[in-house]
Amino acid sequence: MGFSFFIARRIYRSEEDGKRVSRPAVLIAMIGVALGLAVMILSIAVVIGFKKEVRAKVTGFSSHIQITNFDGVRSYETKPVAADDSIFLALYAYSEVKHIQRYSTKPGMIKMDDTFQGMILKGVGQEFDASFFQDHLVEGEIPQFSDTVASNQILISRSLATKLKLKLEDNIYTYYIENEVRARRFTIKGIFQTNFSEYDDNFLLTDIYTVNRLKGWNYDQVSGLEIQVKDFDRLEETTYQIAVDTDRRLDRYGESFYVRNIERLNPQIFGWLDMLDLNVWVILILMIGVAGFTVISGLLIIILERTNMIGVLKALGADNLTIRKVFLWLSVFLIGKGMLWGNLLGAGLYFVQIRFGVFKLDPETYFVDTVPMSLNVWIYLLLNMGTLMISVLMLIGPSYLITKIEPANSMRYE
Repeated sequence: MGFSFFIARRIYRSEEDGKRVSRPAVLIAMIGVALGLAVMILSIAVVIGFKKEVRAKVTGFSSHIQITNFDGVRSYETKPVAADDSIFLALYAYSEVKHIQRYSTKPGMIKMDDTFQGMILKGVGQEFDASFFQDHLVEGEIPQFSDTVASNQILISRSLATKLKLKLEDNIYTYYIENEVRARRFTIKGIFQTNFSEYDDNFLLTDIYTVNRLKGWNYDQVSGLEIQVKDFDRLEETTYQIAVDTDRRLDRYGESFYVRNIERLNPQIFGWLDMLDLNVWVILILMIGVAGFTVISGLLIIILERTNMIGVLKALGADNLTIRKVFLWLSVFLIGKGMLWGNLLGAGLYFVQIRFGVFKLDPETYFVDTVPMSLNVWIYLLLNMGTLMISVLMLIGPSYLITKIEPANSMRYE
């Protein structure tokens, strides 16, 4: 390896024009590698970032796992389950459970002077984790929700506020049907915007005490429990563990529990996100193919331009394998330089987008207003190593051209 490496390095560093490889071929090969690697870096970063962003918004509204009444799982007009201390203690015993909070929902209608709007009133208690809504709060503040007193305050989305011409501190009247029509007045204390229209256009957030009174439930009854897990990658396993112990178990009122995770609650969204992985593989294969074939064409031109040198090395006793290693090492140098520029381009665009959000999206279609990006070090390193290895492996076949060169024929025209 030492001899081959030494010769390849001398060829690469040679400043004599007569010994330089064809500049256009080398330049095209390096540009192919650079653009291919940059596109792969950005593609993976966009898909990972997009999946993470959409998943965070879905789980921000609905958490990772829900425990509800088995007989009321297909409607927001839910049936209650008891949420006493015993169920909390049992759930917190699972090592993967991070946080548990209660919620209750009640479909209703907002009535304005000239219009009305259907909505779902969601009530939460004092244990509610408000970090998600805090991150997406655009005006006002998040009220202190309680399970013992009515706050008469709500959080509303910007899309609903705009549609109904509402602003902070406005009072709104909402109506519900529970044996008879019931009305509640709320004051808007905060406005949030997640760009996730399925939830933004439907949900108002208030205290669980108000919702439970509208439904006529006891103090310990709720629509369900929302569970956050520590590791989303173990969501299915954690769901199964909880379901084995909890599904069909009866509460103190004789109602049965039912456990589902966010992927089962929103199969269409997560199915769509899984399809993005296929798109990434297609892009990776195409980009590696483009980079590989440009490098192959460059290597073939290098070999043809160095025919005389190959003949001399063979005449001096170098075997085909040694000479092939020379050109493979030379290809590694060229690929490495292309990868350097590809990393600079890909990483540069990545950090520009992360910092400034230059590339915008339509939030009505994509749920986000800028192209999200996320990439960890291990994926980044694996992508670079994979590109280098695959590119070099693609050159092994073309390097067999060297075995067809005869010293006598190649040196005849020296």
